Amino acid sequence: MAKANLPTVVGRGLGGELRELRRKRGLPLRQVAIRLDWQPSKLSRMETGIQGIQAADVASLLVIYGITGDERKRLLAMAERSAETGWWESIGGLSDESRTLIRLEAEAAGIVNWQPLLVPGLLQTPDYAHAVMVGCGVPLEDAQGRVAARLGRQAILSRPTPPALHALLDEAVLRRALGGPRVMARQLRHLVEAAERPTVTLRVVPLAVGAHTGLDGSFALFDFPRNRSVVYLDHKLTGLFLEEAAQVAHFRREADRLTGAALSPVDSVALVARYAAEHERE
Repeated sequence: MAKANLPTVVGRGLGGELRELRRKRGLPLRQVAIRLDWQPSKLSRMETGIQGIQAADVASLLVIYGITGDERKRLLAMAERSAETGWWESIGGLSDESRTLIRLEAEAAGIVNWQPLLVPGLLQTPDYAHAVMVGCGVPLEDAQGRVAARLGRQAILSRPTPPALHALLDEAVLRRALGGPRVMARQLRHLVEAAERPTVTLRVVPLAVGAHTGLDGSFALFDFPRNRSVVYLDHKLTGLFLEEAAQVAHFRREADRLTGAALSPVDSVALVARYAAEHERE
């Protein structure tokens, strides 16, 4: 089951890096906790991602681990960013998988997202996201919170150092007018604007390709500055995180094949703009 690997995946973030620093220096967890006058359980929860990590706590640990210079600045920045992105903990109706996905997005240096049916969540407008929720049968009492969470995730694209997002989608996504023509037209105009960002690449696999390797489902591939990559597979009832090197390599090859079948970024944006104009005329 997917939940079995959640602690491992969460541990790839700041907590995981702090755990590796401690282990490399041969320091037992209890010894570090005693030096800081902490309960060992506090440090354990921080390292496994169960508990949030304050910048002041990270600074204390880095003194013990002898970390200085640029590496110290990077880890402290991660702590500050982690505190900023903890907003999702207060939103109800989110699964453990969804919360873990948000954490991974916040720490990733690069994201590849393939979507054969929908606009990627990181690029959805509020009206489009709501139409997705309604169409998928999400109860109205949960839809508002889930739309808010989806929009909150998009803040990573506006950071001073955002992740590189490579969004791959099937041309069928552009034709499916979720929420009606006006909503869809605004959504596609938003895609065109997003593609103007230097860190966002938009590629469309045209219908003329026919059958291709991405027809069996969506996936997201996350690359990190220090940790191994992770693949996320979404499902109606749950989500699955894949971490084994062979699994990640498989989906990286899938992404390469889809990129090879897709239009160029320039032609992709032109196609999206054309569909936006068509929806506007409807």
